[in-house]
Amino acid sequence: MNLKKISVKMSWLLRHCQTPQYIELNGGWADVKTILSVLKERYPDVTLETIKQIVADDEKGRYSFDTTGTKIRANQGHSIPNVIIEMESPEPPEFLYHGTASRFLDSIMNEGLKPMSRQFVHISPDYPTAVKVGSRHGKPVVLKIRARDFVADGNELYRSSNGVWQAKAVPPEYFSVCYSD
Repeated sequence: MNLKKISVKMSWLLRHCQTPQYIELNGGWADVKTILSVLKERYPDVTLETIKQIVADDEKGRYSFDTTGTKIRANQGHSIPNVIIEMESPEPPEFLYHGTASRFLDSIMNEGLKPMSRQFVHISPDYPTAVKVGSRHGKPVVLKIRARDFVADGNELYRSSNGVWQAKAVPPEYFSVCYSD
């Protein structure tokens, strides 16, 4: 059984599937039995234990179960309109980082960071994570975001349960290129 392929399908169901609507808009939760049933259509050997293993082993902490274990959600990255995931708004560190590909740099420097098809821009808590993220999309570039200044100026910055920081958008005056390979 290919857990990576099953995880990719589960991620799509929990973050992007618009029809049928599996996701509760308030909290982003989906019924585990429903997700299991849909996964079984493509992967007949999938069990509840398979899903639990994927959640437990996911290095990015993409998924969470509710306290009853009957609901599951993706912690961030939704493109489904109006999904509301509860996030914290703690005092950010002085700097946060955003990894991207060099081919996007000109546009980002002119227009700022935008969520594109998602609800929020994803921001890494540290430099090494941002390098990894940027590398997934091509030749990496890391932007250093002045997070405290961003918030002090009245912008909202959130942190999801798996430690990914998020903003609706980040204008270019709040970041600089700190790595370009």
